[in-house]
Amino acid sequence: MPEPLTILTSLPAPMLRDNIDTDQIIPSREMKSTGKTGLADGLFAGQRYTEIGGREPRPDFVLNHPKYADTQILLSGQNFGCGSSREHAVWALAEYGICAIIAESFAPIFAGNCVRNGVLPAALARADIATIAEAEAPVTIDLSAQTIALPDGRRWAFDIGAEAKAMLLEGLDAIDLTLKNANDIAIWQKADREARPWIYLGDGT
Repeated sequence: MPEPLTILTSLPAPMLRDNIDTDQIIPSREMKSTGKTGLADGLFAGQRYTEIGGREPRPDFVLNHPKYADTQILLSGQNFGCGSSREHAVWALAEYGICAIIAESFAPIFAGNCVRNGVLPAALARADIATIAEAEAPVTIDLSAQTIALPDGRRWAFDIGAEAKAMLLEGLDAIDLTLKNANDIAIWQKADREARPWIYLGDGT
C-alpha cells in the first residue's frame, strides 16, 4: 500500500517542459523487471546520464544539482506523463522519492497511475508554476486543504477528485478503497442471494 500523503514540504525541482512522456520518465531499456523496485536509477536516464546505459551524471540535469538531491516535488508543464500507459514511470518516480508533481496538466492514465501509487498529480496554471519555480523556495502542499503555499504566504488551490483525495490521504489502493465498503457489499450480496438464489448455484455455498 502507498504511504499516506497529508502535508508535504520540499524544494521543488523545475522541469518546465511540455509533453514529458513516460519513455522520458523511464526509458524502456531501463525496465528490466515487472516489479515496482529497482527503477529509481533509470528515472529520466536519457537526460540524467551522459550516455545511454551509463550512470555518469550530467551536471546540467536538474535532478543532479545538489540542491535538488532530496526533492520530493517536480514542477512541469502541459501533458505530463503522456505517451504509453506504463505504470513503471510512476513506480520509478515514487522509488526515487517523488511524492507530488505540480504540472499544468497530466495525461489521464498517468494521473490515475499516480494516485494508485501514492503520488499526487496537482494541476496549476502555467503562470503559477512559473512563479513557484522563480521563488526557488520550498513549497508546502496541504492535501486536506488542497493548497500549495510558498513561505512568503502566497498560496494556490488545486482540484482533485474526492476518491483520489481519499486514496492519497489514507494510503489506499483501489482495492483498499473498495474494501472500505465491505460491510455494505456483504449486506447487498446477502440480499441478492436471497432474491436470486439461482445466480449462486455452483459457487460452493
